[in-house]
Amino acid sequence: MISVGLVLHPTKPVDQSLAVIVGSTGDPVRIVARELDRGRVPAGVDIVSDEEFQAVDGVVALGGDGTMLGAMRLMVERPVPILGVNHGNLGFLTEVTPAGLPAALARLAAGDYTIEQHAGLTLRTDDGDRVAFNDVVLGRTEAGRTMSVDLTVNDVHYGYYRADAVIVATPTGSTAYNYSAGGPVLSPSSNAMVVTPVASMSGIGRPVVLGGGDRISFQAEGALTVEADGTGATPLAAGATLGVALLADAAQVVRLSASDYASRRRVRLSLLDLPLRPDQLLELIPLELRRNVAAAIDGPDGRQM
Repeated sequence: MISVGLVLHPTKPVDQSLAVIVGSTGDPVRIVARELDRGRVPAGVDIVSDEEFQAVDGVVALGGDGTMLGAMRLMVERPVPILGVNHGNLGFLTEVTPAGLPAALARLAAGDYTIEQHAGLTLRTDDGDRVAFNDVVLGRTEAGRTMSVDLTVNDVHYGYYRADAVIVATPTGSTAYNYSAGGPVLSPSSNAMVVTPVASMSGIGRPVVLGGGDRISFQAEGALTVEADGTGATPLAAGATLGVALLADAAQVVRLSASDYASRRRVRLSLLDLPLRPDQLLELIPLELRRNVAAAIDGPDGRQM
């Protein structure tokens, strides 16, 4: 029996994708979900404990990039293939659209896919360890004030930051907050991490790219906050130390067409650099061309093709 776990966006409607998954699978595939999703999954999906969920053979994440990151963190102790179905906005991590889900499931069943390995970040504080797959952000505790933190690399004091925030990003996360803050985009295949200050006032003012084997730590001069993958800030007391290290091959992401995915990813990054919102960008397309595209999508009988 092969078991497939479902990870759902907490609020977005994903009923149609759930119906496709349940209708496309049968023996010897068992579909399971966690207790927190009991009221959202249809008949044919078994509810299991969090401990039993850890034993699944693969995961389908229905949501956006945040849902995908959550699935990756959930399975970090035992990485399994994760397919992302984009019910969000940009979808940097998710490759499959809801409309393309039936074809994607068929290819999964045929073994026609590849695995993209993703590195994570381990965070170590006196309060315990955590994992992030996009980034770790050290931030200020009060608006209008800067934060100050010392950086140590491989037990050697490297310098200090005085800024609004400091970001430590994986190659995956280099296209997120790090990119918005002016940091470099790291190749997904690189064994590296990047440290980028936000609105630097003094100290280290430029991004620093470090190797995957480097051990870095931050010592807080005053009280700070620490946020992993945007899941909520936790306090870091004055004088406390945060250790960060790259965790190689911590997640397995399913890729059906690595080249097509890379092309779409480049387009999305290019769109982020445009000083226009999507609705404003649409206004640049001639009205007649917009009508032609709409007609081609809807089809001759008005139904979407």
